[in-house]
Amino acid sequence: MIFWTFLIAAILGYIVGHYVVPNRKLRQALQEVRQQCAAALEEGNKGVYKTIVTDNDKSSELVVEVRELAITKTGQVKVEYLSAQYRNPEFRTKKGDALLQEVRDLLGEYLPLNDIEWYETTDRHENIKKYLNSLDLINRNL
Repeated sequence: MIFWTFLIAAILGYIVGHYVVPNRKLRQALQEVRQQCAAALEEGNKGVYKTIVTDNDKSSELVVEVRELAITKTGQVKVEYLSAQYRNPEFRTKKGDALLQEVRDLLGEYLPLNDIEWYETTDRHENIKKYLNSLDLINRNL
């Protein structure tokens, strides 16, 4: 009786240790990767907006990285400011959040659609979609 109990426990331990636990860990890893890919697809279009700012007979080019939030019917883009910098560092000395607040006050929430140079994200998004499809196939085979 002790021999059979030991044999059955060993077989069940082998099955659980080599098949059940690794599959659960793999499913959790696939779920995390799927969430990260979905977040990358939802991050939206990003681009760069450039303009010249003049103040007290001094001027500098302002380069702002923006993310598209929405597009209006009139061709304006509601944007979120991600980063900003002046090409002439002596023009203004603000940095970080203070500079972003200054840019928000200066440019507003809406920018012209045609003046923004958008980053190319179509290839990246297509690769992410293909990767997600392959993850779905792997998940079905588990």
